[in-house]
Amino acid sequence: MTTIIPIQDLFPMKFKNFLMLTLLLLVNNISFAQKESKNWNGKKCAVVLTYDDALNIHLDKVIPALNSFSFQGTFYLIASLPVVTNRIKEWKTASEKGHELGNHTLNHPCDGSLPGRGFVTKETDLSKYTVARSVKEIRTANQILKDIDGKSERTFAYPCGDLKIGDTLYYDYLKKDFVGARGVQSGFLRAKTVDLANVNSFVEDGTTAAQMIAQIEEAEKAESFIVFLFHGVGGEHPMNVDLEEHQKLLLYLKNREKDIWVTTMVDLGKYIQKQQTN
Repeated sequence: MTTIIPIQDLFPMKFKNFLMLTLLLLVNNISFAQKESKNWNGKKCAVVLTYDDALNIHLDKVIPALNSFSFQGTFYLIASLPVVTNRIKEWKTASEKGHELGNHTLNHPCDGSLPGRGFVTKETDLSKYTVARSVKEIRTANQILKDIDGKSERTFAYPCGDLKIGDTLYYDYLKKDFVGARGVQSGFLRAKTVDLANVNSFVEDGTTAAQMIAQIEEAEKAESFIVFLFHGVGGEHPMNVDLEEHQKLLLYLKNREKDIWVTTMVDLGKYIQKQQTN
């Protein structure tokens, strides 16, 4: 009869040391994996809901929907519009609920020299602007927003995604005025590789909740974040998402609250700044 001798009896000290080292490595790997998979304010992914152009429907439908789920959004206001100046009290109330009032300039100038820009007027043609005029108008918009919400920290969103006046990146003269600026190019990045002067976003137009949820899942797989860029939600803008689809998205985010950090652009920007300086 063959006697089987356990390996630990043959090499008792070496085996114990090996076992302890293996367990230590296993614990460290589990800890590292947990840290890596929850690197967005302790969650797996970050989601920012942004809404452009200061529409009545944002006040009438979107903000009440967000409030019902205890979510905060970022609303990029064109500061000179009547929907801003005539509804100041409501925007102030939204800010008090935690929503960010972002800067989308004073008059929403876009580069009229580009193809498909027939909607651009002479007065709002960014290609006819000087950098000085652009900076002045954006800072004027900042002051108007501060008069509404009393806040100094906020983010900027490029009208039409246009970054330049001629060959000049005009935001370069405004970096100290903002926590960051939202662009219109999609992509999934880690915090340390984000360009806060041109933060990635996903433009939603006619998108279903299922499609938007799939985008969130891609961001989660990439250990990244996603910024949604909405205009109309249930109407009032040619670029529109159905109100019911938007509601389904909010319900999904509420059900995934344990894993997904729903935040504002200004808070995401501050979090990324912190990650990039560590």
